[in-house]
Amino acid sequence: MSPRYRFDRMEIAGSLGDLGTLLPIAIGMILINGLSPTGMFFSIGIFYILSGMYYGITVPVQPMKVIGAYAIATAMTPSQVMASAALMGLFLLIIGGTNAITIIGKYTPKPVVRGVQISTGTLLMAQGVKFMIGSSKFQMARQMAEPYLTIQHIGPLPVGIVIGIVGGVLTLLLLENKKFPAGLVVILGGIFLGLVLGTHEGFDTLNIGIYFPELLPFGLPAGADFTFAFFALVLPQLPMTLGNAVIANADLSHEYFGKDSKKVTYRALTLSMGLVNLLSFVVGGMPLCHGAGGLAAHYRFGARTAGSNLMIGILFLALAFFLGIHALSVVYLLPMAILGVLLIFAGSQLALTAIDMKTRKDLFVSLLILGITLASNLAVGFLVGIVVAYVLKSERLNV
Repeated sequence: MSPRYRFDRMEIAGSLGDLGTLLPIAIGMILINGLSPTGMFFSIGIFYILSGMYYGITVPVQPMKVIGAYAIATAMTPSQVMASAALMGLFLLIIGGTNAITIIGKYTPKPVVRGVQISTGTLLMAQGVKFMIGSSKFQMARQMAEPYLTIQHIGPLPVGIVIGIVGGVLTLLLLENKKFPAGLVVILGGIFLGLVLGTHEGFDTLNIGIYFPELLPFGLPAGADFTFAFFALVLPQLPMTLGNAVIANADLSHEYFGKDSKKVTYRALTLSMGLVNLLSFVVGGMPLCHGAGGLAAHYRFGARTAGSNLMIGILFLALAFFLGIHALSVVYLLPMAILGVLLIFAGSQLALTAIDMKTRKDLFVSLLILGITLASNLAVGFLVGIVVAYVLKSERLNV
């Protein structure tokens, strides 16, 4: 059995591996939806620490991407987002408490799990490329590839592409290096660039102190907020959460950690997400989940124990408690292209889990889910994939 906690360079590097997914949506929901930075980083930090302590291994913490992306794109109100967090929390507690999730997981075919992992990995890689070339929604809204750097081009090339190429090469060279872990070198290099070439936005008002999250900072959502959130956010998010954050995540955890991951069950993952979303609702943070992509990111960059959870969790709690509403000033130091590098390597690690698909039918189901995801969304791909996987069990059908 592996040690439960380790606090070395590899664990630090691995703990930072999923910032490419977490930070852009967190920043977007703070700036566009008006969520509380203190509540946001507090709930993330608590979720990381308690998950690590309970499960005893590296456990990912991610934003609920369907809710986050749609909320940012349509500039939803904080009350609508909070309503979605409360509803997701309640639904997940019901699904986990009744153990319905175990039945869903038991009858979800392996090709569907692999399809969810391929699709999530592909989406992460595509988003990583967008961060490098400056075409993500966040960058387009700011009309700059690197909104928080003072230079936008190096010669004829956009600065994000240059940073991305250098960061990618460094990652390839150091990916197996335990003395200079790739994730740590790339993140620290990005922060150094931000300090030297950054706009230092918010530094003039930076005020280190002691901050605590407010309880219900936006008040209780109205009935109309709950109704809207249920149809616009919760229903599209639920299948993706069950497919990626529970079933695919548990599968990957068992693959990576074997017997050490015995506590990572469908029911436990569902209940822990349910509880943290009620916490996010109370403190004004964003809806949170686990996720196979986040696990692949942490693992690829070196995380192997719950020590990584404690370190990244403490970092987010420090941002919440000591910087509060000023925390974004520090986050802005990290160039978007560096986040893109993390996403590309995390996505490739996750997509490569499909390497064990042996039959044409299994591979067809996985690739069908990928195609549907790219054309529609992962929730639809997950549901259609389950149906097709069972239909193809018939010996009369071939692909």
